[in-house]
Amino acid sequence: MLDSDLHSSVGAGEDRRDTLKPGNRFLGRVVGCTGSRATIAAIAESGETSLTELWSVGRLISISVGANRVVALVYAMQTVASEWGEQTNNTFRIEVELMGEVHTDPDGRESFSTGISQYPYLGAIAHRIRATDLARIYESTQTDSCVIGKLTQDESLDATIHVPSMLAKHFAIVGTTGVGKSTAVTLLLHKAIAADPKLRVLILDPHNEFAAAFPEHAVVIDTDTLDLPFWLFRLEEFAEVIFRGRPPVPEELDILRDVIPDAKKAFKGGESGLVRRQNEKSSITADTPVPYRIADLLAMIDERIGRLEGRTDKPHLRSLKIKIVSAINDPRYHFMFSSNTITDTIQDTIAKIFRIPGEGRPIATFELAGIPSEVVNSVASVLCRMAFEIGLWSDGGIHMLVVCEEAHRYVPADASLGFLPTRQAIARIAKEGRKYGVSLGIITQRPGELDPTILSQCSTVFAMRLANDRDQEIIRSAISNSSISTTSFISSIGNGEAIAFGEAVAVPMRMRFTRVEDRHLPRAHGITDKADEDAPPSVDLRSIVSRMRAISGPDISNFQQSYLAAQSTKASTFEDDEPIEEVAHGADLPSEADAWQEPAFEPYRPDMLPRPEPVNPQLERFNQIREQILSGHAERDGSPRPHAPDPRLAQPTTEPRREGSSLRESLLKRPLGSLIRK
Repeated sequence: MLDSDLHSSVGAGEDRRDTLKPGNRFLGRVVGCTGSRATIAAIAESGETSLTELWSVGRLISISVGANRVVALVYAMQTVASEWGEQTNNTFRIEVELMGEVHTDPDGRESFSTGISQYPYLGAIAHRIRATDLARIYESTQTDSCVIGKLTQDESLDATIHVPSMLAKHFAIVGTTGVGKSTAVTLLLHKAIAADPKLRVLILDPHNEFAAAFPEHAVVIDTDTLDLPFWLFRLEEFAEVIFRGRPPVPEELDILRDVIPDAKKAFKGGESGLVRRQNEKSSITADTPVPYRIADLLAMIDERIGRLEGRTDKPHLRSLKIKIVSAINDPRYHFMFSSNTITDTIQDTIAKIFRIPGEGRPIATFELAGIPSEVVNSVASVLCRMAFEIGLWSDGGIHMLVVCEEAHRYVPADASLGFLPTRQAIARIAKEGRKYGVSLGIITQRPGELDPTILSQCSTVFAMRLANDRDQEIIRSAISNSSISTTSFISSIGNGEAIAFGEAVAVPMRMRFTRVEDRHLPRAHGITDKADEDAPPSVDLRSIVSRMRAISGPDISNFQQSYLAAQSTKASTFEDDEPIEEVAHGADLPSEADAWQEPAFEPYRPDMLPRPEPVNPQLERFNQIREQILSGHAERDGSPRPHAPDPRLAQPTTEPRREGSSLRESLLKRPLGSLIRK
């Protein structure tokens, strides 16, 4: 159809989006239609592109059907002749997907609905969408809606989401590395806690980057400030720690299952770990979060080792004991086996991690980068499980959001990978959490490696740029049939852009997130703006090595006290001509680095070395005579008697030998009778 062809429905009072003539809103006519798609044919006269520049892939158009206007999304277009003529009319076809319709309510007000009451007929006119219709499509009539960006098609219109709908049935943010996922998470969480002050957020942060994003609203929990008691771990989670991520030995796991309840009963009853309580019905199992002492656990294992019976179990008992001792002596596991974890601190732990009551900081960023990689899954399992149980046993009194960064690590698509308790804990939140006020936020750069069951539970998805075909296919399968073509251009959208669809938005929209303030941008520790190249580097290798070895700096307080005590004792005991100056606290003390250095060993004195056994009696006799001669000569000269040196310690000397002190001269001066054996 020609551009000059007008339709009677185009009136003078219609909303215009530009100053072009009315006919420029006219695109073409419908030449094909199915239940969800339609095909539109149009003609560009004399090779002009003024018409085609007004719309493109990803834009919305309008199809007039009686009093209603059907809204459709353009997802493909091509010319009929597969070429473009410069001076001829070019016929082209536009493939669109039907999204909904704008209709007039009984009260006379126009509104948008996703359902279609009357489908386009062949020959129906398609044209650019009106600005008022575009505003009606994306406007939110619900309360608790917030603006998160601008529409890509028309940046004068806000992109809004309904926060309660996003949190009620979970949400996901997917996109390749560097497209702005962490920044989008920061923006959404700021909007969420502003809309719901009672919301409590737990972020599993594997890169330690979200602490900088919430300086006023978050509490940072790392290995230095964390006390996550080992007795909060269930049996499988505790075994994951003890066996360092390897499959547990069944015999040793059975021993733990039998011994841990006894250790918990001993702690609860105040009895010694060596005394077993009589078998009685009790609710305490290996999974009950009740405190117990590792010393009691090891004592019970030693008791079993000392028994005469059960010889076949002794190798497993010894192996299990070595694993437990190795874990509690590992400085990287200090957050589990510190002195603060042997008391019943479950209320303090829950209050700190899950921000109850919160004290004005509703977000807890749990930094996992410092936790050993072999137990990260176990720690994530404990946190997710406790989050669900808190929501369950509080009867929904606490609204909690668990955000899993790099979620494909914890719930991989391959069932043989990952840690089963972690998968079960996150899956339970995804399937049942909304009933108890526990929401889930999934962030991943590889949705193809994520468990599809978890992704299918996310009712709102923000799909950013994805380059992998497998990942794109996973996202397409997660979208309803009415918007599959929305992701056809997901591989070419820019940084900060996303296609939002699901419960929180009225219709799928291509939008650009609002820029986050620089002071709220997420960044890893130490990652700042580009430093001055001329400035000298300020890297402390000693602290880096200490962190690699998971050891803290030495505590020299005891050393200082002992040093001061030694100085005061020396001042009161020894009498010198010169008085000993009083050593003030902290003055003239060795520095921390000096105290940390290995002490220098005192060399052995010659009389401390063992003497070799004489191998020749005559040689021994000669050495005795030699000593007598030299001692006699020294007495006549008035010099002190020298100590016989060990031949092995003889050192070459450059001093001139004293005249008359040679052995030959001494022998000549002695009478001959003294040299005869008596």
